[in-house]
Amino acid sequence: MPPPAALIAFARKRPTFADGLVAMTLTWGSWVWPVLAPHPLDRRPDALALLLCALVNLPLTLRRRCPAPVLVISCAAAFAYHALGFHYGANSMGPLLALYSVVVHHSRRAALPAGALVLTEWIYANALPGQAWTAAWYSCIVIGWTVAFAFGMRTLKVRNAQLADLADQLRREKAVAARQAVTEERVRIARELHDVVAHHMSVVSVQAGLGHYVIRSDPATAEGTLRTIAETSGEALAEMRRLLSVLRIEVDDGTAEPYCAAPSLDHLDGLVQRVRAAGVETEVTAGGERRAISSGMSLCVYRVIQEALTNVIKHAPGARAEVSLLYSGDTLSVSVRNDGHPGAPPPGPDGHGLIGMTERVKLYHGSLSAGPLLTGGFVVRATFPLTAGEG
Repeated sequence: MPPPAALIAFARKRPTFADGLVAMTLTWGSWVWPVLAPHPLDRRPDALALLLCALVNLPLTLRRRCPAPVLVISCAAAFAYHALGFHYGANSMGPLLALYSVVVHHSRRAALPAGALVLTEWIYANALPGQAWTAAWYSCIVIGWTVAFAFGMRTLKVRNAQLADLADQLRREKAVAARQAVTEERVRIARELHDVVAHHMSVVSVQAGLGHYVIRSDPATAEGTLRTIAETSGEALAEMRRLLSVLRIEVDDGTAEPYCAAPSLDHLDGLVQRVRAAGVETEVTAGGERRAISSGMSLCVYRVIQEALTNVIKHAPGARAEVSLLYSGDTLSVSVRNDGHPGAPPPGPDGHGLIGMTERVKLYHGSLSAGPLLTGGFVVRATFPLTAGEG
């Protein structure tokens, strides 16, 4: 019956403690066995026999830390035990376990002398009068299997260490890729926010010129231009704050493209038409009373919908998609769901697209969730506050 998983986990966490228990068990067995199964030719056990049994087995507590010294001590004590005429078959497991430890934890070149030492001790310990050849064959088989098993465990140990290193390397590469994806997404966001801010600054410039022209001839118009300048510059400052919050480092990825007009929710119909042309039947529904939102947030909502629909095209071609926008109180809720495609894998939770959408939504103090549906398919939901976080 295999040992419980909790006991195995405990032994792995505290190997020295587990080895100590094994060493004490072998010591106790080597004390009791000569008493329970005496041999006529054996010398009766005494205090010296108990001491030698302890020297054979107790050092096994340190078999992983210093396997070669433990093997030498264990074999020397076993030789002395049998040379003094004590029980011929006792104290054989201690040197055998020490040999296993040397092969697994020491250099390969130490296996041959270690095996020869234990083989000699085993033959000497088990050779009754007239049975030397039998003891030799028996000992060769046991020692050979022990060394072969130890080499197998050594190979397994090396491969496990290599796999652990590869797993750590993959985790590091995955973390680097995720950070790179976030950085690239932030750079793209900054470029798009540049368009938004440039638009606001253009309005401010035009209004300032108009106000300067009519400040004396038409004070009412001048007052209106000042009001427009104040509102527009306020929106521009809000977008600039978000721009500075994401541009924490300078990145030049060599892929810069000429700036173009930033899309918004007003361009949603064109996006849906392109998705339909790609083979994904898409419906758009809107609920609640539509409210004015900043151009930056409109761009963010558009990008979330665009990325979600792109995932549908990639992972569930031919599926049916539904885009929903709901203005409710002080929030704007956006969801993109599809009915899935049999056998098509959903986008991974750590995909760069989802990372990019999460970064965008965070800029506007919103929240984003994505996951499979119980009825099949996939859904992406985003919620944006419409009153807080605009500045």
